[in-house]
Amino acid sequence: MNTNIINRQFQDLVSEIKALTEKEIYHKIREHFDKIPLETKQSFMDFFNKFGYWGKLDINNQNYEEIELKASVLYNHIDDFVWLYNNLCDYRSKKTLFSILNNWYKYDFYTTSRTKENLFDDYFDLDIVKCDNNEVIVDLGAYTGDTVLSYIDNYGENSYKKIYCYEITLSTFETLKENLKNYNNIEYRLKGISNEDTVMTVNNNEESLSANTLINKEDGEIVVTTLDNDIKDEITLIKMDIEGMEQKALEGAKNHILNTHPKLLISVYHNNEDLYKIARMIKDFNSDYKLYLRYNSSPLYPTEITLIAI
Repeated sequence: MNTNIINRQFQDLVSEIKALTEKEIYHKIREHFDKIPLETKQSFMDFFNKFGYWGKLDINNQNYEEIELKASVLYNHIDDFVWLYNNLCDYRSKKTLFSILNNWYKYDFYTTSRTKENLFDDYFDLDIVKCDNNEVIVDLGAYTGDTVLSYIDNYGENSYKKIYCYEITLSTFETLKENLKNYNNIEYRLKGISNEDTVMTVNNNEESLSANTLINKEDGEIVVTTLDNDIKDEITLIKMDIEGMEQKALEGAKNHILNTHPKLLISVYHNNEDLYKIARMIKDFNSDYKLYLRYNSSPLYPTEITLIAI
């Protein structure tokens, strides 16, 4: 590995973590957490308990599940994070990964503030994601059309051939269609995408419709399918932000990925393991994919993390 400050910082962090037991990692994280201001602790608790992706955090009731889960993934999968680091294709990505892990371990907000994306919109790093008027785009988790509007803003109204928008929440689906009604060649599908054909139920998140998820129930009302089954066109770009279903959706798009190698813009922050697992899945499908990492959220806790695979 080349010698530079980013590599040294990452190597030092990895060496420190590898020298500790899981229990010791937990106590190290707790030590750093205990030093941050109470107001910041409260912000963490509100955030983690609101969305529930990363475990509960409640200092008043001595519930430190979120920290326990971070300690577990750092102890059991540090070599997977090293693999990811070595497979990232620019130092901006490498420093982003370091900042995320250092934040998990040390509550370091300085490095995350320096690596937070401030130049480009989510997904559309113009140095990496090159698009033209032949794009056939799939937007999984299209929500109210914000990603499509961002795409058009970045590349232009004539920068695609067709866009497929998938959304699972009916009220959001209607807003999506309304927001994009002035644009041509957009197809709307009120469906979920996974690794099998089934029927599921929408689990409404009380805080935000954008965080709605799908759960298995006998009286499910949402058709769920795979991209391989649902789209026969050649796809050139897939964006996924589907609240933890990304791994299954990738499995269900394997033939598209193998045959036509679409650009992949995947959210990898809905749990502590997607960060490396999804990268491995993509590389297993096709080792020629180049991987990049970007994030755009509060430096206090990095979310809105996108794995870009080209």
